[in-house]
Amino acid sequence: MRTMKKRNPTGHEELVAIPAGLVRIEGSLEIPAGAPGVVVFAHGSGSGRFSPRNQYVARVLRDAGFGTLLIDLLTAAEERAEARGAQLRFDIDLLSKRLMAAADWLEKRGGSELGIAYFGASTGAGAALLAAAEQPHAVRAVVSRGGRPDLAGAALGRVLAPTLLIVGGDDPVVIELNREALDGLACREKQLVIVPGATHLFEEPGTLERVAELATEWFERHMGTAFRTH
Repeated sequence: MRTMKKRNPTGHEELVAIPAGLVRIEGSLEIPAGAPGVVVFAHGSGSGRFSPRNQYVARVLRDAGFGTLLIDLLTAAEERAEARGAQLRFDIDLLSKRLMAAADWLEKRGGSELGIAYFGASTGAGAALLAAAEQPHAVRAVVSRGGRPDLAGAALGRVLAPTLLIVGGDDPVVIELNREALDGLACREKQLVIVPGATHLFEEPGTLERVAELATEWFERHMGTAFRTH
């Protein structure tokens, strides 16, 4: 049974605008005091930093002592273009560069002693793994929820960060894609966990809670822990 923790109320919280090439991406940054690292969230297609599922996982991670950065990978103008039929949410190269910009910004802001990890959902998982492949010394861990790691393509063979793939048991196509991606990952520590009874969005009772628990345990293992109750 995991040791329970409680959130330190004296942490840091702010809305941020992060330079990413010619644009700035908006996000919400919360860092509890004593946090061992920050988890950057990469949302999937049709979603953003206000995704209720990612917001829930982020709260659980903060309660465990981790910082979180939830960002909109597309600008407001790009969102409008997307609504008119653009396919930017599937531009994994673009999304991964936005994630790398966020990680670079965090490193400059908090110093190299503050660990950085990625939590990717759906297409965001492909972007997170591509970014991790390009930042082998900066990214300490990756977790994918119902993700499309296959979208990272050949970059899977360059991912060194410990990677956890979480898939719903009632999401057969994505299960197969994740099994194939698991074989392609180069990292020594990698794992595929299938959550029974869960569909793609983990809307079934208890399934998203299981995702949050698995993610917390993975990040604790590879990024360290913060304050504990005794």
